[in-house]
Amino acid sequence: MKKFLFVLSVILILILAFSTYMRLVYTKQASPEDEVKLINGDLKVSVFYNRPYKKGRVIFGELVPFDKPWRTGANEATVFECNKSLNFSGKDLKAGKYSLFTIPGEQVWTIILNSESGQWGIKFNGEISRDPAKDVVVIEVPSVLQEKEFEQFTISLEKVGEENEMILMWDKTLVSVPFSVK
Repeated sequence: MKKFLFVLSVILILILAFSTYMRLVYTKQASPEDEVKLINGDLKVSVFYNRPYKKGRVIFGELVPFDKPWRTGANEATVFECNKSLNFSGKDLKAGKYSLFTIPGEQVWTIILNSESGQWGIKFNGEISRDPAKDVVVIEVPSVLQEKEFEQFTISLEKVGEENEMILMWDKTLVSVPFSVK
């Protein structure tokens, strides 16, 4: 009986190790990590995310359904971090680290900054790892269809005049999220 329990334990450990490998290593090859930064004077903003590829797929409306929460990238939830308090369309965000989620729509996207960070982007049942009670900023911004196609999901942080923008680009969709220092 002891031998059976030992063998069973070894098998379970191997399965756990393999599943961890698949989750952390293999998926990172298909959607590599990236970090973008905006430094403007003493303002520092960064976004850490994983960048999936289009690979001939229809992205918005199919792979990423319209009107359903998305982890905004792949693998872990995307992390938005700032060292100063910011303002997004009249909504204040204190300096800190947040998870970035979105709800893509055909013409308007909902941008969500959630106070929980560091979690995997989705649960084993396929739902995103987000507690809506911890949403700090929820705003709507228009999306734009454009001619240029982005093969790999890309986030950019840009200074535009007196404001700043976080720009999300994938397939032929571009979403600009303006923000300013509070």
